[in-house]
Amino acid sequence: MNPPKRLRTAANKAETPTGGREEEEEEERGAVDVSIVMPMYNASCWLDECLQAISLQDFTGTMELSVFDDASTDNSRKVVEGWRERLEARSISVVISGHDSAQPRGVGYAKNKAVSQSCGQHLCFQDADDVMMPQRVRLQHEASLLQPNSLVGCKVRRVPEGSTERYTRWINTITQDQLTTQLYTSHGPTVIMPTWFCSRDWFLKVEPFDEGGKGVPEDLLFFYQSIRQGGGVARVDECLLVYRYHEKAATHSVSEETIWKLRVDFLQERVLSQWESFTIWNAGKQGRKLYRSLSPTNQEKVRAFCDVDENKIQKGFYTYEESKQRPKPKIPILHYKDASAPFIICVKLDMTGGVLEENLDSLQLKEGTDYYHFN
Repeated sequence: MNPPKRLRTAANKAETPTGGREEEEEEERGAVDVSIVMPMYNASCWLDECLQAISLQDFTGTMELSVFDDASTDNSRKVVEGWRERLEARSISVVISGHDSAQPRGVGYAKNKAVSQSCGQHLCFQDADDVMMPQRVRLQHEASLLQPNSLVGCKVRRVPEGSTERYTRWINTITQDQLTTQLYTSHGPTVIMPTWFCSRDWFLKVEPFDEGGKGVPEDLLFFYQSIRQGGGVARVDECLLVYRYHEKAATHSVSEETIWKLRVDFLQERVLSQWESFTIWNAGKQGRKLYRSLSPTNQEKVRAFCDVDENKIQKGFYTYEESKQRPKPKIPILHYKDASAPFIICVKLDMTGGVLEENLDSLQLKEGTDYYHFN
């Protein structure tokens, strides 16, 4: 049985179904099992491949594609309209809306609009420049039914091959436990936004995406809020998405300092507030920057820095020169074998040839209890 069809929206009107009978049409349509939620901005060169993949999903439940066009200046909307008949022939109903303002309003705004005009019991987030594997919706829907209060991700294949190699390896190889312990790293959400799948109920409980526009990491903010609400993080351990890297991606508009501040604040809220004292593992630039970024209360909890570099260790201590305290705080610098857990690790993962991991293992420490990564 085909799912109820979404009606075409007026060509340049946002959120207004044809005929103006929105409430009646919502009632006639009813809910579908999965809404594929796709914000769109100047994506015409990728859309045929993206939409072809959506049409080939092997999911046997009901599906719709909900697209919100964020003021594209190319023919993106025309391309999607050109796929309507083919998608509906595959029992995938389609709703398209958008706006034609002078400037886009941002990814968060477009995602919220695409969600609000959709009617799926589950939401599958899809970037217009990525390509889903045929089993994506089926497998993530199965996982989400078992974990209704979780964000469910998947493994990815990065194109062009070799771009962001360390990041891609991290996405695909961290363990299920590390999905909830490595929340504070510079990599961001432990299941990446283009792979997210969740129940509509959970999305509505968390909050809408931040609509601050360019420069706002709406995915990281939503991810943190989901964790605060008690949400889980899960991953289908199959490659279900071709994840495209290109210079026009929205992620490039977010500054490292914006991400850094959010990470520090979340670390202080979730971890450091529970600890009476701790050691920062790395007496170099990143460790010192973390120390300077902490609140005065948490700075006082730092019992030492630790390192493997004898030159740093021989200095004996780090003086916080910017402090207004007199005398200025001096933090001891120890060899890691002489330091005490718990630790915040400020050494980049996957960059020491396994030496960091070996050192942690030698101390018989448990990630998520005795240490957290903040690399």
